[in-house]
Amino acid sequence: MRVTVVGGGIAGLTCALSLHAAGFAPQVFEAARTVGALGVGINLLPHAVRELTELGLADELASIGLPPHRLSYRNRAGEVVWEEPLGTAAGYHWPQYSVHRGRLQMMLLAAVRERLGTDSVRTGLRFQRFEQTADGVRAHFLERTNGLPSLADAHCLVGADGVDSAVRAQLYPNEAPSNWNGVHMWRGVAPYPHILDGRSIVVAGGTPGAKFVAYPVEDPAYEGGDALMNWVLEVRRSPALPHPDDVGRRVTAAEAHAGTASWNLPWIDLTNLVERSSAILEYPMTDRDPLPRWSFGRVTLLGDAAHPMFPMGMNGGSQSVVDTRVLAWCLAREGDPVAALRRYDLMRRPTTNAIVLANRNLGPEEIIARAEDHVGPPPADRAAEITNGYKELARATMEQVNTHPSWTVPRPDSTLRF
Repeated sequence: MRVTVVGGGIAGLTCALSLHAAGFAPQVFEAARTVGALGVGINLLPHAVRELTELGLADELASIGLPPHRLSYRNRAGEVVWEEPLGTAAGYHWPQYSVHRGRLQMMLLAAVRERLGTDSVRTGLRFQRFEQTADGVRAHFLERTNGLPSLADAHCLVGADGVDSAVRAQLYPNEAPSNWNGVHMWRGVAPYPHILDGRSIVVAGGTPGAKFVAYPVEDPAYEGGDALMNWVLEVRRSPALPHPDDVGRRVTAAEAHAGTASWNLPWIDLTNLVERSSAILEYPMTDRDPLPRWSFGRVTLLGDAAHPMFPMGMNGGSQSVVDTRVLAWCLAREGDPVAALRRYDLMRRPTTNAIVLANRNLGPEEIIARAEDHVGPPPADRAAEITNGYKELARATMEQVNTHPSWTVPRPDSTLRF
């Protein structure tokens, strides 16, 4: 079975690996002319690391990521509100990884090309539209180098083209723009000494627009050297302002210094952190309303194209990885691709829709919002109830991740499935 995958980001590349592992023949189409190691930090939670491990990428992940052992929620003065263990320290069979998004994407790209061939990822092709027939789907692309049209025929098509998905736009032509909550995220990475124990993810502040996040994505190259520190500062604007179009705007050093001036965190020098950052980029915090349906005949959505969410709980990328594995499992289990995509939709959409809505209500970060509102940490049992309830909703508790049956399907033989 041939599968067209629109989008060569983390979701699209993982989708290609998952489909190939199940015996299918995917081809990835990416609008960017080249795929580079761009971006900042991302966290892969144990439920995603399990799936990538079962795809044979455990060593590659370990070589590019750091396994955090602790999540530390703190107030604006840097004082502890709530802490909990992460990954194997919390009893999961798989670690959590903090990793530079660009390095992760390049690792996945290398794996796709090694396993599927160098022509398995085609770049510089902007998706235009699709059309379905009784036995296939044709995708229309525009070659960005010369402006010429290009066609791709397959048995089904997967839209993995992000929050502003063109595939989703064809399925839902009247959908409103993405929802902006008035918060901008200033993101940067900088060479900076380890903070705290060097294996903590720190989320300080309270409600969205008043938070600072920091965690390392690379260890120092030598004793006493600098780690590579990922950081995010949230700043609030009026949500009544026009929806921001300037995604990835470069924030000036003066702006960043003004934004960090009111913070006083004793374990990090924010002025120095800003000065060490090669670039600070601004992104609006957006999501989209949950959809009533992802799959239409031979076309479906996954990742941010299906369920873009506010970044509470570090769950967006990890849920995308799980999407790809469930999709491949469904296609392998069902003889009819239309039935398979319908089954995938029913299996994944309710969970991710629930996470989208939970994240609008702060997800696990309700803990620090409550601390800010009540001028003190919530009772430990209430904090545990919040964080455990969120994990249960995301199907990401230790028990759920450690014990659920594998999504790996045996390939029938050395040939691809058709």
